[in-house]
Amino acid sequence: MRLLNSCAVMYSCLQRSDSPLFRRGIPLPVFHALTSRRRSEGRMKLNKLVTSSRRKNRKRHFTAPSHIRRRLMSAPLSKELRQKYNVRSMPIRKDDEVQVVRGHYKGQQIGKVIQVYRKKFVIYIERIQREKANSTSVYVGIDPSKTVIVKLKMDKDRKKIIDRRSKGRAAALGKDKGKYTEETTSAMETS
Repeated sequence: MRLLNSCAVMYSCLQRSDSPLFRRGIPLPVFHALTSRRRSEGRMKLNKLVTSSRRKNRKRHFTAPSHIRRRLMSAPLSKELRQKYNVRSMPIRKDDEVQVVRGHYKGQQIGKVIQVYRKKFVIYIERIQREKANSTSVYVGIDPSKTVIVKLKMDKDRKKIIDRRSKGRAAALGKDKGKYTEETTSAMETS
């Protein structure tokens, strides 16, 4: 704050007509600190209950509990699985088969997920290793968003999740989700 005040005083001194810079016709510097505005000022905020603050969003991301990190560590499904299950992405889990599509380790190689390390927001994949200086090999952590799920490990709980999500997607595609038509409103009024 003290810096801003001193900049304002200096700027006002330079604007005076008896200033040597003003008399010479030298253009004055523009102090962005004095004229700065919020970056999102042009955009309208839709929900007042959800913050747009970068600081708060980063804090929530890095202090998120494990059940929220599960959702954050989702990966898109391959085109074949997307057609089959009518779901775009799923939280990644151990024993899924994935393919790395972006980054240093991208390629056609498909590997099984060995561990989902939620604390570090990374997954470890079967074939992706590097050699340390003492010649021991360690798994390299990969961000789940850089992968594509090629094969899902299915059990009854995951099947239930996929059925629920695909049903919601089908309903949203069929009609506007949550919108009433004239027929449904007239039927509700008569009953």
